[in-house]
Amino acid sequence: MEVFRRYMHNPLGNFNYLIGCEKTRQAIAVDPLDGEAMVSLAREHNYDIKLIVNTHEHHDHIEGNPAVVEATGADIIAHQNAMASIPNVSKGVSAGDVIELGTLRLNVLFTPGHTPVHLCLLVNAEDNDGVPALFSGDTLFNACAGNCRNGGDVDQMYDSFVSQLQPLPDETLLYPGHDYMKNNLAFALTREPDNQDAKQWQQSVSSFGHDEMPVMTMGQERSYNPFLRLHNRDIITKLKEDFPHLGLSDRDVFKALRKLRDEW
Repeated sequence: MEVFRRYMHNPLGNFNYLIGCEKTRQAIAVDPLDGEAMVSLAREHNYDIKLIVNTHEHHDHIEGNPAVVEATGADIIAHQNAMASIPNVSKGVSAGDVIELGTLRLNVLFTPGHTPVHLCLLVNAEDNDGVPALFSGDTLFNACAGNCRNGGDVDQMYDSFVSQLQPLPDETLLYPGHDYMKNNLAFALTREPDNQDAKQWQQSVSSFGHDEMPVMTMGQERSYNPFLRLHNRDIITKLKEDFPHLGLSDRDVFKALRKLRDEW
């Protein structure tokens, strides 16, 4: 499996991904915003795009679909409940399904929260030379969780984190749908000012351009992402300054963090 990540240089900071099967030279385009750019990227690396997978229905994740389809004839795949909101979906999938192309095997995780129909794609270690990989769309970002302001639900987002993301191995590579890393690290440090990992990474990426951002692992995310550190005493203590009657459940902490991030 080869993964090509391209930053779209748009106001929303999207990443587009091309996942290639090195044996068949066939590829999957994930959430294409600029369809022509994805087709050019595939041709540059001698791949034929056969499938498009949309993690959800927002315009910045599907806008490039028509250009890719026109150039390649690729089929569009999305969650089965998104077939009414994403034009021309060829196949609807659900939790537990596997999207296969050549030697590629992408496991569908149902991760509602950002929207009710959101899915993530998990490549298991045995299908990627021993290294698992997660294409997380707008569910999980570097140092943050996706927002729930545009038709989403924060309780569903919490449930997705607990059931789908927390069990993933530390070595899982994270490929999010946007680059918000610098801003998210700054927010994380407002919640946990003494987190040395967050400080180190903030310094490390301070001079990086969007295309240069590192691909992090779930283990690294667990060291500084407050939405994956719900038991941290310092985070909880600081949250009580803003929410004096904060409950002590993980759900309470998650929802309080998301509320602060929405207003930050």
